[in-house]
Amino acid sequence: MAPYEALYERKCRMSLCWTELSEDKLIGPDLVRQTEEKVKIIKNSLKAASNRQKSYAALKRKDIEYEVSDKVFLQVSPWKKVLRFGKKGKLSPRFIGPYEIMECVGSVAYRLALPPQLDKIHNVFHVSMLRRYRSNLSHILSIEIIDVQPDLTYEEEPVKILAREIKELRNKRIPLVKVLWRNHKVEQVTWESEEIMR
Repeated sequence: MAPYEALYERKCRMSLCWTELSEDKLIGPDLVRQTEEKVKIIKNSLKAASNRQKSYAALKRKDIEYEVSDKVFLQVSPWKKVLRFGKKGKLSPRFIGPYEIMECVGSVAYRLALPPQLDKIHNVFHVSMLRRYRSNLSHILSIEIIDVQPDLTYEEEPVKILAREIKELRNKRIPLVKVLWRNHKVEQVTWESEEIMR
């Protein structure tokens, strides 16, 4: 109910239909008794609304438990104007890992085996900051020897030309080729200029 309705026990009237109402003269014990009754009504209404919302939330809620030696991702929050893990702001990753659970500390906290780069962080985290890592064999890529440079870059090598096409602009024609690259899947092919590929 609206605060006005709780206080005056009637609906709020619009300014178009105001009428002169004689106010009740309340004194001492009657005023206290009436106020207590209104507070009880408000508390009961709030309790009913809270129980209704709790029943909706309980349908989606489930207790999360992990075992020792499970792998989990750790949630990190993106801070504005802070460069973290090579990305800035909203583009920085929400989860890092996976890390192994070393032990269960209490009913909702877990100790993780963090790498040496994160040794300044306390290694016990609440269950809400963890997400289960499910290993999938399709995520495992075959390891090929890649000549990685000191600045962590490597040179892309074309494997095969899959298709040819000529793009026509107003004044010229550009020959294009569809290239499959080494260490990439067929879905990751790119269209390149034929002159660059020579």
